[in-house]
Amino acid sequence: MAKDYSNENELVKACIEQDTHAQFALFEKYKVAMFNLIFRICNDYDSSNDQLQEGFIEVFKNIKNFRRESTLGAWIKTIMIRKALKASRSENTFEEVPDQIEACDLMIDQWIDAQMLDLAIRNLPGSSRAVFVLFEIEGYSHREIAQMLKVSEGTSKSQLHYAKKCLQKSLSKNYYSK
Repeated sequence: MAKDYSNENELVKACIEQDTHAQFALFEKYKVAMFNLIFRICNDYDSSNDQLQEGFIEVFKNIKNFRRESTLGAWIKTIMIRKALKASRSENTFEEVPDQIEACDLMIDQWIDAQMLDLAIRNLPGSSRAVFVLFEIEGYSHREIAQMLKVSEGTSKSQLHYAKKCLQKSLSKNYYSK
Protein backbone atom coordinates (compact mmCIF):
# COMPACT_ATOMS: atom_id res chain seq x y z
CA MET A 1 0.00 0.00 0.00
CA ALA A 2 1.40 3.38 -1.00
CA LYS A 3 2.11 5.79 1.81
CA ASP A 4 0.28 9.12 1.87
CA TYR A 5 2.74 12.01 1.84
CA SER A 6 0.19 14.81 2.16
CA ASN A 7 1.92 16.11 5.31
CA GLU A 8 4.91 18.24 4.26
CA ASN A 9 6.96 17.37 7.36
CA GLU A 10 6.53 13.63 6.76
CA LEU A 11 7.43 14.08 3.09
CA VAL A 12 10.61 15.99 3.96
CA LYS A 13 11.57 13.42 6.62
CA ALA A 14 11.07 10.54 4.20
CA CYS A 15 13.11 12.34 1.52
CA ILE A 16 15.93 12.92 4.01
CA GLU A 17 15.86 9.17 4.63
CA GLN A 18 16.18 8.74 0.83
CA ASP A 19 12.80 7.05 0.49
CA THR A 20 12.41 6.82 -3.30
CA HIS A 21 8.60 6.78 -3.07
CA ALA A 22 8.71 10.06 -1.14
CA GLN A 23 11.19 11.54 -3.60
CA PHE A 24 8.92 10.57 -6.48
CA ALA A 25 5.91 12.06 -4.64
CA LEU A 26 7.81 15.33 -4.10
CA PHE A 27 8.88 15.42 -7.75
CA GLU A 28 5.32 14.75 -8.94
CA LYS A 29 3.92 17.44 -6.65
CA TYR A 30 6.23 20.21 -7.89
CA LYS A 31 7.46 19.22 -11.38
CA VAL A 32 4.89 21.10 -13.47
CA ALA A 33 5.09 24.36 -11.53
CA MET A 34 8.89 24.25 -11.43
CA PHE A 35 9.20 23.40 -15.12
CA ASN A 36 6.94 26.34 -16.01
CA LEU A 37 9.03 28.65 -13.84
CA ILE A 38 12.30 27.49 -15.39
CA PHE A 39 10.89 27.61 -18.92
CA ARG A 40 9.72 31.21 -18.43
CA ILE A 41 13.30 32.17 -17.60
CA CYS A 42 15.26 29.91 -19.99
CA ASN A 43 12.80 29.96 -22.89
CA ASP A 44 14.17 26.64 -24.15
CA TYR A 45 12.31 23.34 -23.71
CA ASP A 46 15.33 21.02 -23.61
CA SER A 47 17.38 23.29 -21.35
CA SER A 48 14.39 23.69 -19.03
CA ASN A 49 14.04 19.91 -18.72
CA ASP A 50 17.76 19.62 -17.97
CA GLN A 51 17.56 22.35 -15.33
CA LEU A 52 14.47 20.75 -13.78
CA GLN A 53 16.32 17.45 -13.45
CA GLU A 54 19.46 19.08 -12.08
CA GLY A 55 17.35 21.19 -9.73
CA PHE A 56 15.63 18.14 -8.24
CA ILE A 57 18.97 16.37 -7.85
CA GLU A 58 20.11 19.40 -5.84
CA VAL A 59 16.85 19.38 -3.85
CA PHE A 60 17.34 15.72 -2.87
CA LYS A 61 21.02 16.23 -2.03
CA ASN A 62 20.27 19.24 0.17
CA ILE A 63 16.86 18.52 1.62
CA LYS A 64 18.51 17.75 4.96
CA ASN A 65 19.41 21.47 5.03
CA PHE A 66 15.80 22.61 4.58
CA ARG A 67 15.22 24.70 7.72
CA ARG A 68 11.46 25.19 7.37
CA GLU A 69 11.88 28.98 7.40
CA SER A 70 9.63 29.00 4.35
CA THR A 71 7.40 26.47 2.67
CA LEU A 72 8.98 23.53 0.93
CA GLY A 73 7.67 24.85 -2.39
CA ALA A 74 9.33 28.24 -1.84
CA TRP A 75 12.62 26.55 -0.97
CA ILE A 76 12.47 24.38 -4.09
CA LYS A 77 11.51 27.43 -6.18
CA THR A 78 14.63 29.26 -5.01
CA ILE A 79 16.82 26.35 -6.13
CA MET A 80 15.06 26.17 -9.49
CA ILE A 81 15.39 29.92 -10.10
CA ARG A 82 19.13 29.71 -9.41
CA LYS A 83 19.44 26.80 -11.85
CA ALA A 84 17.46 28.62 -14.54
CA LEU A 85 19.40 31.85 -14.12
CA LYS A 86 22.72 30.02 -14.24
CA ALA A 87 21.68 28.19 -17.40
CA SER A 88 20.50 31.33 -19.12
CA ARG A 89 23.31 33.56 -17.87
CA SER A 90 25.16 33.39 -21.16
CA GLU A 91 22.02 34.63 -22.92
CA ASN A 92 21.23 37.20 -20.26
CA THR A 93 23.70 39.87 -21.07
CA PHE A 94 22.26 43.12 -19.85
CA GLU A 95 22.18 45.14 -23.00
CA GLU A 96 21.76 48.87 -22.91
CA VAL A 97 18.19 49.98 -22.67
CA PRO A 98 17.54 52.74 -25.21
CA ASP A 99 17.64 56.25 -23.70
CA GLN A 100 14.23 56.97 -25.09
CA ILE A 101 11.76 54.16 -25.18
CA GLU A 102 9.01 54.84 -27.65
CA ALA A 103 5.87 55.71 -25.73
CA CYS A 104 2.80 53.73 -26.56
CA ASP A 105 -0.48 55.28 -25.52
CA LEU A 106 -2.50 52.48 -27.04
CA MET A 107 -5.20 50.98 -24.87
CA ILE A 108 -6.08 47.48 -25.89
CA ASP A 109 -9.78 46.87 -25.40
CA GLN A 110 -9.64 43.26 -26.49
CA TRP A 111 -9.03 40.53 -24.00
CA ILE A 112 -5.57 39.08 -24.56
CA ASP A 113 -5.48 35.33 -24.24
CA ALA A 114 -2.87 33.56 -22.16
CA GLN A 115 -1.20 32.01 -25.17
CA MET A 116 -0.66 35.40 -26.81
CA LEU A 117 0.76 36.85 -23.60
CA ASP A 118 2.99 33.82 -23.02
CA LEU A 119 4.40 34.09 -26.55
CA ALA A 120 5.05 37.81 -26.10
CA ILE A 121 6.90 37.13 -22.82
CA ARG A 122 8.93 34.35 -24.45
CA ASN A 123 10.00 36.76 -27.21
CA LEU A 124 11.44 39.30 -24.78
CA PRO A 125 15.24 39.64 -24.71
CA GLY A 126 16.68 37.19 -22.15
CA SER A 127 17.68 39.67 -19.46
CA SER A 128 14.41 41.60 -19.67
CA ARG A 129 12.43 38.36 -19.68
CA ALA A 130 14.18 37.11 -16.54
CA VAL A 131 13.50 40.36 -14.67
CA PHE A 132 9.88 40.48 -15.88
CA VAL A 133 9.20 36.89 -14.80
CA LEU A 134 10.86 37.30 -11.42
CA PHE A 135 9.15 40.61 -10.65
CA GLU A 136 5.71 40.38 -12.23
CA ILE A 137 5.04 36.65 -12.09
CA GLU A 138 7.06 35.39 -9.13
CA GLY A 139 6.73 38.52 -6.98
CA TYR A 140 10.37 39.18 -6.13
CA SER A 141 11.47 42.71 -5.28
CA HIS A 142 14.01 44.62 -7.35
CA ARG A 143 16.50 44.24 -4.51
CA GLU A 144 16.09 40.44 -4.55
CA ILE A 145 16.30 40.31 -8.34
CA ALA A 146 19.41 42.47 -8.34
CA GLN A 147 21.08 40.07 -5.89
CA MET A 148 20.08 37.00 -7.93
CA LEU A 149 21.26 38.47 -11.22
CA LYS A 150 24.26 40.28 -9.73
CA VAL A 151 23.18 43.65 -11.13
CA SER A 152 22.09 46.94 -9.57
CA GLU A 153 18.50 47.61 -8.53
CA GLY A 154 18.44 50.36 -11.16
CA THR A 155 19.33 47.84 -13.85
CA SER A 156 16.53 45.57 -12.65
CA LYS A 157 14.06 48.45 -12.78
CA SER A 158 15.15 49.62 -16.22
CA GLN A 159 15.01 46.07 -17.60
CA LEU A 160 11.47 45.69 -16.22
CA HIS A 161 10.43 48.99 -17.78
CA TYR A 162 11.97 47.94 -21.09
CA ALA A 163 10.23 44.53 -20.92
CA LYS A 164 6.86 46.17 -20.34
CA LYS A 165 7.34 48.52 -23.28
CA CYS A 166 8.38 45.60 -25.49
CA LEU A 167 5.33 43.63 -24.38
CA GLN A 168 3.06 46.57 -24.97
CA LYS A 169 4.47 47.04 -28.46
CA SER A 170 4.32 43.33 -29.27
CA LEU A 171 0.78 42.88 -27.99
CA SER A 172 -0.48 45.99 -29.76
CA LYS A 173 1.12 44.77 -33.01
CA ASN A 174 -0.63 41.40 -32.59
CA TYR A 175 -3.88 43.17 -31.79
CA TYR A 176 -3.85 45.26 -34.93
CA SER A 177 -2.68 42.43 -37.16
CA LYS A 178 -5.88 40.47 -36.49
